[in-house]
Amino acid sequence: MANQTHNGAPKGNKFANAGAAAGGFAGGLAGSITPPINITINRGNGGAPKQARTLLPDPDFYSPARVRNYCNTLRAVGVTLSIEVAMAAEILQATLAAVPDPDGRAMGSRIRAAKVSRKMRRSAVALRSAAKNAAACYATFQQEYEEEINRVRHRARKPKTPAMNWAEQ
Repeated sequence: MANQTHNGAPKGNKFANAGAAAGGFAGGLAGSITPPINITINRGNGGAPKQARTLLPDPDFYSPARVRNYCNTLRAVGVTLSIEVAMAAEILQATLAAVPDPDGRAMGSRIRAAKVSRKMRRSAVALRSAAKNAAACYATFQQEYEEEINRVRHRARKPKTPAMNWAEQ
C-alpha cells in the first residue's frame, strides 16, 4: 500500500487516469514528467491521523549542515508540489470546461473553468516561489555567515584517501 492512494489506485499514474477522464493532453503527459513524491499518513480509528509525517525535517538549525538540509528539502518539496499543482490546474480546467454552461453561453464553460483553475495556478506559482526562496535563503546564509563557517572549516577532518592495496589482485 506504500505506492497507493487512499482509494487503492496506484499513485504513479493518477494524473494519467485523471487526464484520460478529462480528455486532456496535459493529464496524459503529466504521469511521465512529474517527479515522484511519497506522502505517508498513518491513520488511526475513524480516519483521523494518528501520527502524520511531515515533508520537512525538524527546524533545528544547530549547524550549517542542518540549515542546508532544511533549505534543500524545502526547495525539493516546493518544486515537486508546484509541478503537481500546475498539472492539477490543467486537469481541473479541462474537466470543468466539459461542464455545460447553465445559461447556454458560447464559451461560458471555458470562461468559468479558467476562473476556477486560475486560483490553483497561482498556488503553483507560490510553491515555485517558495522553492526559489528556500534556495536563496541558504545562499544568503552562506554569505552572511561566511566568516564563522570558514573559521571552523579548516578544523574539519579531511577525508582519508584510500591507499593502494597491492596485495589484493
